[in-house]
Amino acid sequence: MARVGLGDGWTCAFANDFDPLKAAAYRANFTDASEHFHQGDVWAIDADTLPTADLAWASSPCQDFSLAGARAGLTGGRSSAFFGFWKLMQALNAQGRGPDTIVVENVVGLLTSHEGRDFAALCQALADDGYRFGALEIDAARFTPQSRPRVFVIATRRPADALAGPSPFHSRAVRAAHAQLPDALQASWIWWGLDAPPARNTDLSALLEPDDAVIWSSPERTRNLLALMAPAHRAAVEAHVKSGQRAVGAVFKRMRDGQQRAEARFDGLAGCLRTPRGGSSRQTLLVIDRGEVRSRLIGPREGARLMGLPDAYVLPGSQTAGLHVIGDGVAPPVVRWLAARLLEPLTDSKSASLAAE
Repeated sequence: MARVGLGDGWTCAFANDFDPLKAAAYRANFTDASEHFHQGDVWAIDADTLPTADLAWASSPCQDFSLAGARAGLTGGRSSAFFGFWKLMQALNAQGRGPDTIVVENVVGLLTSHEGRDFAALCQALADDGYRFGALEIDAARFTPQSRPRVFVIATRRPADALAGPSPFHSRAVRAAHAQLPDALQASWIWWGLDAPPARNTDLSALLEPDDAVIWSSPERTRNLLALMAPAHRAAVEAHVKSGQRAVGAVFKRMRDGQQRAEARFDGLAGCLRTPRGGSSRQTLLVIDRGEVRSRLIGPREGARLMGLPDAYVLPGSQTAGLHVIGDGVAPPVVRWLAARLLEPLTDSKSASLAAE
């Protein structure tokens, strides 16, 4: 999905994933996949087989950084895939053909994992190989109606001072993570000046399938869902019922004080889509219309739209597989904004430098 976001102005020279479902999705969506896609463990890749590129993008598995996971950090079995990736970057740099710009994307928990030590280890690895770096926390909700905050660490060896400045994406968590870094790493920090996008003009309801084209939960299941709601959430539902107007809410089931609760939001946003192993992959939708309350599960195509993917994007055939691919992705509109305002100017600065030489 990062490739979708980067757009046609970029050529993908190499891609890798060990997950067979995501590998199949990549092959289904990119006709040139046979030329450059590798399915397998990143640790098994030989740097000598890699092409030279301007940009390297790493979206390593996020479970070990997630608040819902064990918070194993960079030593965790899945997120340690980052160091498999970094081993390749080090080898390319030793050969004099490492990428000038690197993006590391992950969940916000990366900033606080192990009291900030994991983030510091990432920054140290970048600094040791001559990169300057900075982090941005961007919520996909600024682009598409899904609450999906993610951290993007952008590292470069290109001149970057012209791209520094204030940004709404210098969140409190980013500022706190920077403040915890040793002075030597702070000296390599860039406060990327990424501006905010225009206000989003779509909400959750605009991306849903027609009511007559979906499968609704039984009335009993809907009643059971409402019974799980705390008084404040139930009151919000009742207020929409009394209004007689159509309202669409996203519902998550969570454990609160040892009890399972259903929590509804009617702010036009879906909650963060997750993979099936994350426990909340298929959010429940609550649709209130003319006093009637119905519920149903969100579908993979609707999830793809919430990620900002076009309907032409090919999804796996099964519901579970489709949600697995979607829940592990990065929102393409966020990548496009980042590319247009930071990544492409960095690449253009290299081209201008070569032309001057």
